[in-house]
Amino acid sequence: MSESPQESDKIDELKKMAAIATDLQLASKMRVQAINLLGDMGSHESLLVLLNLAANDKLNIDERDLALKRGREIVRKGR
Repeated sequence: MSESPQESDKIDELKKMAAIATDLQLASKMRVQAINLLGDMGSHESLLVLLNLAANDKLNIDERDLALKRGREIVRKGR
């Protein structure tokens, strides 16, 4: 089954946000913005990305906590 252009764009966007959120060469502010954007997407796929970020021990603890918090918000909304 092939992906629609919208699904492909959504996957690309998730990959970009995940790459930004894990790029330790970038400023923490940019990584936090990427995590918040993933939370704003509110999809099951973005939840999975946020959970992976929360489990990434290379990120600082505040960023991991934020990813977990934003993931928890998605779960609470029932998406």
